[in-house]
Amino acid sequence: MTWQKGDIVTRYSYNHDLLFRVQHSHKDEIVLFGENFRLEVDAPSSDLRRVEENERNQLEQSIRESEATSYRMFRQDYYLQSFRHYTSSMVAEDPIIQFQLCPKVLHIDGDHLFLKKCIMLYKRLGLQVHGIHVNESEMPEKTKELVQKIQPDILVITGHDAYSKDKGEEQDIRAYRNSKYFVESVREARRIQPSLDQMVIFAGACQSHFESLIKAGANFASSPTRINIHALDPVYVTAKVGFTSFMDKVDLHDVLHKTITREKGIGGVETRGLFRIGLPYMQGLPQTNEHPQEHRP
Repeated sequence: MTWQKGDIVTRYSYNHDLLFRVQHSHKDEIVLFGENFRLEVDAPSSDLRRVEENERNQLEQSIRESEATSYRMFRQDYYLQSFRHYTSSMVAEDPIIQFQLCPKVLHIDGDHLFLKKCIMLYKRLGLQVHGIHVNESEMPEKTKELVQKIQPDILVITGHDAYSKDKGEEQDIRAYRNSKYFVESVREARRIQPSLDQMVIFAGACQSHFESLIKAGANFASSPTRINIHALDPVYVTAKVGFTSFMDKVDLHDVLHKTITREKGIGGVETRGLFRIGLPYMQGLPQTNEHPQEHRP
């Protein structure tokens, strides 16, 4: 059977439990991207089975439910913060209308389709984002230029990854498809901004070498237990940092619990929030003390 780029398939060796997207092929070897997870694998053509639309919808049902749950939890955080600022402004005898400053996000992604989905979610959550598609192998070279140009408050470096037992032990970064590129990219970013609180970094993808990413300077990274992470997990981590006041630390347990793959897929270090309130409000600035229901993304 011949395979075309974009074909949706499952694998016999995975018991057909994950959906993959055909990326390209070379003779009998097919390169696959996870359709919902940030996983990149090679597979022989004989291991693939084409998936029809009805079956695809059934397999994705639980994923959509998990996405909806995470979104509801993060939207609730946004609502509660808006309500807190709304009520605090009303206790003053002569309340001054406030404005909010949300952090600027630079999201560098090795998958253009995942990047598009992430940007849509950032916008639903009310975050300002610059999304750039860059192949993983080119990320170390591009990161410095992009960080200097955009000067983000939050940097996301992600794409696809995978660990291969045939290439070495879990501790050996050479056994990972793209972890070394993520690590080098984090180091490049930290040469520009060393402070973990001045620029917050999320880095990694499915099965990535978590320890190396944290040591390189990432605040949050995947994957502590080398499991697959969901395509949207980086956005939810970013949202939690972005809507936590700079006066507070991000609640690590809370943010990991609200991601789709949780603490087995995502880990991190203590980090301060990046959300700021200002006053007085002037036209053109995002207002904070309107009725809180109007702040729902």
